[in-house]
Amino acid sequence: MSAESRTSIRHRFLDPASSLGEVLFGLIMTLTFTLGAGIIIEEEGREGARQLLIALIGCNIAWGVIDGALYVVAQLFDRGRVRRVGLAVREAPDERAAVALVAGELDEMLEGVTQASEREALYKRIAANVRDKPPAPNPVTKADLKGAFASFWLVVLSSAPAAIPFLLIDEAHFALRVSNAILLAFLFVTGYWWARYTLGKPWRVGIMFLVGGLALVWVAIQLGG
Repeated sequence: MSAESRTSIRHRFLDPASSLGEVLFGLIMTLTFTLGAGIIIEEEGREGARQLLIALIGCNIAWGVIDGALYVVAQLFDRGRVRRVGLAVREAPDERAAVALVAGELDEMLEGVTQASEREALYKRIAANVRDKPPAPNPVTKADLKGAFASFWLVVLSSAPAAIPFLLIDEAHFALRVSNAILLAFLFVTGYWWARYTLGKPWRVGIMFLVGGLALVWVAIQLGG
């Protein structure tokens, strides 16, 4: 299987930015949650660690459900906004007004890579096609649900490595620090891969993500976390 095929499978339901964003969200949520766990573990020891593990998993499952629902809402909103523009184009008094509406939506994206004459011809064709077709419905689609499911699991699974130390290490405080270290390592990896889809330098972006996570941990420890 080619690298291109693996990439298309990995991001079949979510684009790379959305996938990495979901992972980053899950990591930040989990790290933020565990940063305040020092007091619980200090007072209740191993039992506190068990309670933290249950709460950690429950919290990210809840946020995974919420994030999946928000994904569906966002998809409906994006398509609804396009439908609204299409309605405005259909109701435009003349071709010039319709073309201007299309230009208002696409100019920012195409201005740097096309000539004015090319954009004008393209906008006229788009306006004509939109005006000739009835508005499309906007139901929740199977792709929306699959994307929501992918969002849910990315958020939930990103918290799974943080739970492993509490299952393997008896000393609760040490397990907490190992858990935080794992989350920080995943922050670096997320930043590294994020940069690979942009013009950023992977190691530099990864280190920036890592330093930001370390700063959060340091602040929490200083405050008794």
